Amino acid sequence: MMHRYRSHLCGELRSADIGKDVRLSGWLHNRRNLGGILFIDLRDHYGIVQLVVRPGSAVNEQLSSLSKETVIRVDGTVVARGADNVNPELPTGEIEVEVGEVEVLGAADQIPFTINADDGVNEERRLEYRFLDLRRERMHRNIILRSQVISAIRQKMTAQNFTELATPILSATSPEGARDFLVPSRLHAGKFYALPQAPQQFKQLLMIAGFDRYFQIAPCFRDEDARADRSPGEFYQLDVEMSFVEQEDVFQVIEKVMTELFEEFGGGRHVTSPFPRIPYREAMLKYGSDKPDLRATLELTDVSEIFAGSGFKAFADKHVRALAVPDTAGQPRKFFDQLGEYAITQGAKGLAWVRVGEDGRTLTGPIAKFLTEADTEALLGKLNATAGTAVFFGAGDFEEVSKIMGAVRVEAARRAGHFEDGVFRFCWVVDFPMFERNEDTGRIEFSHNPFSMPQGGLEALRGKDPLDILAWQYDIVCNGVELSSGAIRNHEPDVMYEAFGIAGYSRDDVEREFGGMLRAFKFGAPPHGGIAPGVDRIVMLLADEPNIRETIAFPLNGNAQDLLMGAPSEVDEARLRELHLSVRKPPAQEK
Repeated sequence: MMHRYRSHLCGELRSADIGKDVRLSGWLHNRRNLGGILFIDLRDHYGIVQLVVRPGSAVNEQLSSLSKETVIRVDGTVVARGADNVNPELPTGEIEVEVGEVEVLGAADQIPFTINADDGVNEERRLEYRFLDLRRERMHRNIILRSQVISAIRQKMTAQNFTELATPILSATSPEGARDFLVPSRLHAGKFYALPQAPQQFKQLLMIAGFDRYFQIAPCFRDEDARADRSPGEFYQLDVEMSFVEQEDVFQVIEKVMTELFEEFGGGRHVTSPFPRIPYREAMLKYGSDKPDLRATLELTDVSEIFAGSGFKAFADKHVRALAVPDTAGQPRKFFDQLGEYAITQGAKGLAWVRVGEDGRTLTGPIAKFLTEADTEALLGKLNATAGTAVFFGAGDFEEVSKIMGAVRVEAARRAGHFEDGVFRFCWVVDFPMFERNEDTGRIEFSHNPFSMPQGGLEALRGKDPLDILAWQYDIVCNGVELSSGAIRNHEPDVMYEAFGIAGYSRDDVEREFGGMLRAFKFGAPPHGGIAPGVDRIVMLLADEPNIRETIAFPLNGNAQDLLMGAPSEVDEARLRELHLSVRKPPAQEK
């Protein structure tokens, strides 16, 4: 007896099935009427198969009138397509199913946008009807890829002797650097749980509990604004922690997982391995970014000394960074103008440049007349610039110049042919500063993870300028996208008190906010460290998607709203009373 809904899947029929009577169920994907013969593409999760209905068939009229995306069950016979009608782009392209019977399983209203083509519908509309958007081939493929990647991660971590453990969702607030999402307590009036920004303290406690190697595909929650590579609200990460390790031990584990993962799912794109280690300050100087895109093979050079005390006021006594772009002799003026326009979009007032002449010793270009012979000689020597090399300049304070010239570096590489396509270029950025000064308040703050071990330990904390102290902190970066931060953790109470004291926390503050961690440290804590690469960003890179929301089944929009389910939503007065809450809206919303 045949199954109620299907004997076969839409994507599995082949020429070997010719002559079989089959039952299929799926969505009416597309329909074409060619000279009275009706062709229908039937789609399910597994693929598409073509149905054919001959003129005069009892089901011709019924199938002609059904709207697209109607769910149907058809009975029919597998037949060979004519040689002229074979579709090599479909796995089922050599056959079609001649339909004898149809049943409507789920009627469909007029759909708000096209499913069988990307027709440029705006994102808000797509998110409002996300269940339809996910029927599109590209989106469906992205979500399947995500599932496959997560499954592979689990296998690879287990193979390296990691144990998958779950950590709490309802917890206490934590100084991770972003705003917490708070959950009011009904049983404890006026108190709140916090959704975890990361399982940071819990995974450290698991190491102290003796589990040695932990991982989790962990949900994390941060009340922060959206970006192309950051989803507001929630995200998932491969959360990892290891005991009795140094920085390099963590690197070895993650490099193996990432290399295998990107080779398996990267569509043939080359993965460069081993991953280079780049100190933070070197990354900022050479690439203008702590997440350098190494596909761009150009580097920035600090040429401030050349122009110290120079008569050229635009550069004199400022931080000046130069970008040498070889082999631009054939580039038209438009190349330079467009790069200048791009620099302005990044916040620059313009982009100064010169080009090395054919003699390899003189300079031409808009600012060449302002440079002395000594300037020119020093510049050519420092940049090792040869004939035809263009040199672009940024001048100002270090942070501003880094941001602008870092972006110009990548754009110039793309435009001038110094950019590698079809590769995944990973790197580790290491030796981050432990502390930084808040420009607004002047206070010393943690610049990264507050639970990191400072390089030099207690001695460094007590004897060095806080801004000179480096931490055992690191980022993993791929193609200019930061996948994760990580660190070797501090596991010593005295170091913790001292580090937090530099950041303005009193001993009482530390004991009140991190009492659980401190108590655990006093009962035999092993050296430990970890990292947490973002799953959403990994899939974004593998799917070659520019926006992270394209890899998440049901994301919030850029304003942190769920347009499909209507979140966030208001709560009635009775529920607020039960939670001991009252709502105070901003004046602009009181109406």
